[in-house]
Formats: sequence, C-alpha cells, structure tokens
Amino acid sequence: MQRSSSKALSLLTKHRRFSFAPRPNTAASHVESTATTTNQLDSNLVCLKTKEDDCKCDNTTDTHGSHNEFSHDVEKIFRILKKFHSRLPKLELALQHSGVVLRPGLTERVINRCGDAGNLGYRYYMWASKQPNYVHSYDVYRALIKSLSKMRKFGAVWALMEEMRKEKPQLITTEVFVILMRRFASARMVKKAIEVLDEMPKYGCEPDEFVFGCLLDALCKNSSVKEAAKLFDEMRERFKPSLRHFTSLLYGWCKEGKLVEAKYVLVQMKDAGFEPDIVVYNNLLSGYAQMGKMTDAFELLKEMRRKGCDPNANSYTVLIQALCRMEKMEEANRAFVEMERSGCEADVVTYTTLISGFCKSRKIDRCYEILDSMIQRGILPNQLTYLHIMLAHEKKEELEECVELMGEMRKIGCVPDVSNYIVVIRLACKLGELKEAVNVWNEMESAGLSPGTDSFVVMVHGFLGQGCLIEACEYFKEMVGRGLLSAPQYGTLKELLNSLLRAQKVEMAKDVWSCIVTKGCELNVYAWTIWIHSLFSNGHVKEACSYCLDMMDADVMPQPDTFAKLMRGLKKLYNRQIAAEITEKVRKMAAERQITFKMYKRRGERDLKEKAKKQVDGRKRRARQRRWGGGRSKAKIL
Repeated sequence: MQRSSSKALSLLTKHRRFSFAPRPNTAASHVESTATTTNQLDSNLVCLKTKEDDCKCDNTTDTHGSHNEFSHDVEKIFRILKKFHSRLPKLELALQHSGVVLRPGLTERVINRCGDAGNLGYRYYMWASKQPNYVHSYDVYRALIKSLSKMRKFGAVWALMEEMRKEKPQLITTEVFVILMRRFASARMVKKAIEVLDEMPKYGCEPDEFVFGCLLDALCKNSSVKEAAKLFDEMRERFKPSLRHFTSLLYGWCKEGKLVEAKYVLVQMKDAGFEPDIVVYNNLLSGYAQMGKMTDAFELLKEMRRKGCDPNANSYTVLIQALCRMEKMEEANRAFVEMERSGCEADVVTYTTLISGFCKSRKIDRCYEILDSMIQRGILPNQLTYLHIMLAHEKKEELEECVELMGEMRKIGCVPDVSNYIVVIRLACKLGELKEAVNVWNEMESAGLSPGTDSFVVMVHGFLGQGCLIEACEYFKEMVGRGLLSAPQYGTLKELLNSLLRAQKVEMAKDVWSCIVTKGCELNVYAWTIWIHSLFSNGHVKEACSYCLDMMDADVMPQPDTFAKLMRGLKKLYNRQIAAEITEKVRKMAAERQITFKMYKRRGERDLKEKAKKQVDGRKRRARQRRWGGGRSKAKIL
C-alpha cells in the first residue's frame, strides 16, 4: 500500500529523513521473539500446553533451508491476494499464472502469512482446493480453523469441520477442538465453548482430562471463572480432577481479586491429595499483589521458603510488577536487589517489568541503565522491553529516539514486531510526518509482518487528523478487504464517514459504504445507523431515507430514534411518499417482531428528546468549564 496524494506530500516540507534498515526475514527468529513476548505478558499465568500451544509458533519446525524454499513464494502469493482479493476471476487467473508451484507445506504458510486478514487465507484455500492432484493436509485445516476462529467466523469453522468429517475424518484431532474452545472463551461465548466438549464425540474424538483442563484454563483466563468453577463441580465424576484443573481455578479467582474463593480452591486441592507447587504459590502471590496486599504477599514468600518451595524469577517479578503499578519504584528496586541476593537470577521478564515501571515514572535514563545492565549480563531484551521505552518516548513526541531504538534492536538480533512498528507509525502520524508513516508501513509489510486491525485504525486516524481523506479511505477499504472490520471499529467508520460528508465528499462516502457491503461484511443495526445518521446530520435527508429502505430490505429494523429523525426530516421536505413507504415497512417489521407500532414511534420521539437534552446540557457544562478555566488562568496571572 504505497500511497501518497499531493495533499499528503504538501504537508511534508519540513520532514526529517529516517532510514529503516532491512529486517532479516527469518521465520525462526520471529517465532522465538513472539514466544518470548507472549511469555512475558503472561509471566504468572497458568499455561496448559497443547501440541501447538494455541499455534503460537506456526513455523517453528522450519529449518532455514525450508524457510528459504517457501518464503519467496509465500510473499509473492500474499502480494497477489492483497491486490486482487476483491476480484475473484482476476485473482484465480493471477494465481494460475504466478509461476508458484502448489506443493505440500505452501498453503498453510500462506494462511499463516495472511495473519489477521483471514479472508485472504480463505480465498487461497478455496483456490488450492480446486487444483488437480492436490489434497489439503492436517496443517492446512488447523491453520485455517485458527484463522477463521480468530475472526470469529465460527459458522465457517463448523462448516469446515463438517467437510473434514465427511471427506477426511482421520484428520480431526482434539487439537482443533482445543483451538475452538479457546477462541469461544476469548469471545466470552461460554456456552459455545462448553458445547464444543459435547460436540467432540460426533466427530470421533472423546474428550479426556487434558482437553477438559484446556477448557477450564481458557475460561479462567478470559474472566469466566464462575462458569469454570460450576463446570468443574458438574464434571468431577466424568473427569478426574488434576493439579492443573485446581491451578486454573485458583488463577481465575486470583485474577478476579476473589482471594476467599482462591483459598477455598487451595483447601479443595489439598483435600484431593495435591500439594501446592511453585505455580500455585505464584498465582496466590499475584492475587495478593493485585489487591495491593503487599505485606501478605511478602509473608507468603517467607512461607514458601519454610515449606521448601524456593521462590523463582516469576515470584519476584509478580511483586515487582505490583510495586511498579503502585509507583513504588524504590521498593520495587529493593525487591529486585533482594531477589539477586537470594540467588535467584533475574530473567528478561523481570528486567522488562522494572523498565516498564521506570518508564511510567518518566525516568527514561534509569531505563537505559537497566537496559545496558541486562545486555552486559548476557540477557537479551525482547520486543516488549523496547516497546515500553518507545512508548515513553512517544509520550514526549520523540520520534528520532524511537527510530534509533528500532535500529538498536536489529543490531542485537531482536527483530521488531508489529507493536514496535505501530508506535513509530502512530507518532509519525501525530507529528504530521505522513510520508514517514507510509514508509514505515511499507517497511513493516516488506518485513513479512501482517498489519492487524489496530494498525489500520492508526493509519486511518492519522490521515484523518491531517485532513488527507483519500488516503484514509484507501487504508479503511484495505482493512475491509482483508476482513478486519468488526463492531469495535464502528467508531472509526463513524469518524471517517462524518469527515467525508462534512467535506462534501458524498461520493467518496458512498464508495466506502459500498465497499463494506460488497465485501460481505456482517452489518448490524449499529453500522447502518452510523451511515444513515451521518447522511442525515450533514443535510442528505433523501439519501439517508434511501439507505434506510436498503437497510429494511436487508431485514434490519431501524432503531426508533432513526425512524423518528427521518420522519422529521421528510416532514420539512414535504416528501410524503417516501415517509409513507418507510412507515409501511416499519409497521410490517414491528408486527413481525411483535412490537406495537405506537410504542415504537413514541419511544423514538422520547429518545430524540433525551439526546437533544443531553447535547444542550453538554454545551452548558463545557461553557461553565471554559468560564471556570478562564477564571483560574486569570488568578494565576494575578
């Protein structure tokens, strides 16, 4: 996506020039760094490993030779998918004449390369399915299930499972069900996650204690510990409790700050004949630390030593994390010194935690001292270590320092990840350095990293902030094309549409909406409401009514305030024909949903009045704040 309009270029008269050295494109190094970062983020979590550990390392088994064999072809296919994903006939033709030989090992790598843009991976999967003498392997299905479930396309996942059951039942393993459980749990769809357990026998897989443990672990890690505890009690006869089951529940209660429940699980664990291990103690430490009960946490540390369970790096890191969060940096430093005196060696997670604390305290010089110290001791920092320092520089709007840190990372063999790149891109956009932001974006993609939703949102907001509407639209449409638009991004959609309509770019706004509709995005009532209200608020009443009719044709009923707003607008325009058509359709839809039309209409009028009152109150409040602020500033001057 190497784009830059004349308007964008006109903003770049005083720009600094930054060079980004080519990143070594090594799959092994990227996977290793990703795993390290993940472990650092979850340093005190319960880790129930599967064979693929939720596919954290998709290509860890690749040797350098096999990676070099596939990397060029994967990048070539990925570029084709990005270019032609919205034009299916051209896409198939381009893939056919790409010169890339379809062979075992290629398809799953392409799917993994697409990252969050699961739609691209699915298109390649469908194309590969049609090729002669080619059969999908287990790794392909696993990669696609992981990708689709990450996008929450669970209907497509179950359809794929059905296809596997009919055509290749031997490829269905417990591993794919564990992936599904975890994705459902992360989406807070607890019932669906539990249903996976019941569905497994239909596909020839019997759940065991390990699979059940994975389900408990997923629920507890995603704030559904109450449901996990209830399920554990219900399934005790079916699945024999293990230490990991109790540990997951203990972690879940500690994460929620429910220490009484956590201690009860500890009692249950002992009654079942299990003695607490280091993971159990660390979870309890984390619970105390999270609640700010540092005295109890240090007492537990002493108890661990008395019982012969020596604290490890994670134990101290939990305490240091809590002290840093409470901005008690001197105490955190003392805990770090005590850790070293006790003979427990600090690891990269401990150092990163300490650096994070000093960054938040705006003591960047101290961060660099710790960074130098850890490197001298042979402990290499990872992406997260540098990310904290970069975020501190971002707050001070120091772009050059962020760029220099990226260079330092490469020098020690720490390959920047998407998070590192996004900090630089976001800061460049904020400072109006749009050309540099585009350069960094291109560098990120050429380095083999797939931008996710957050990356696109940063670019869209960056260009909108500088008034570059064409570029903002291009990046937004690219995000839609890769299948990354979902409800959380509706705020970005609203801002983009309103910016276009305020600038009288009605056709561009329609083009954006058309892109969303034609790319098969699942549009709910809120998306339609954003579009209709944007048109109405900017004086395009007839267009708003036209799209309201399209909305109802798609079997989506407008919200009451939307209907009331359109009726008011049409009344001013004396357009009774459209008003009658909309009213008749709303009457039918209300009847189908067993809603009284009078109640619906009355609610719409009430909602409009409440919104208008809130707006007036908001304006008055802001006016008072300005007056008070002015008074304070005058007092300071005097």
